[in-house]
This record gives sequence, structure tokens and C-alpha cells, in this order.
Amino acid sequence: MRDYEALLHPLIDPLVEKPESIMIRELPGSSSRDVSILIVSEDDDTARLIGRKGAVANALREVIGIAGKAEDSNVRIHLKFESFGEDEKNDGE
Repeated sequence: MRDYEALLHPLIDPLVEKPESIMIRELPGSSSRDVSILIVSEDDDTARLIGRKGAVANALREVIGIAGKAEDSNVRIHLKFESFGEDEKNDGE
């Protein structure tokens, strides 16, 4: 299995203001061919990673999707973006 965190950090770190606060975790997928990767960052950095109309997020999905198809592994990679502050906002409602 590939180290997707090592693949994503060089792509993501130049795009954000606080690269040291980025957390990347691999989550269990719905099947052995699916990999879900959660990227958690500060609110402003999450907005940068998603981009206008999701342009940056889609580009990251394309690039990391190629890694999933490399070496005949044919793994589907799903990227999910969240902010550290989202739980705090939902608790107040």
C-alpha cells in the first residue's frame, strides 16, 4: 500500500498558510479497492485546498487518482476535506 500522506504533503503544503497544521489520515474504504483520505486543516487553508468551485480539490483528486492506478493496483482514492473548527461550530447549534 502506498503512503498517500507522503504523496499529498508536497502537493498541499505550498498551497496553504500553515502546512504544519495539516493532518492527513487514511480511512477504511467501502471495499478493498477503495481508499478514503481525510485532509483536515485550518478553515482558511481548507478553503484554499477546495478552491473556487472545487477546482483545486478536483485537481488534487486527479493527481492522487493516478497514484491509485499506478503499479496495476487499480485503487480508487476519495479525498475528503474538513476544517479543525467544524466540530466547534456544530456544537454551538
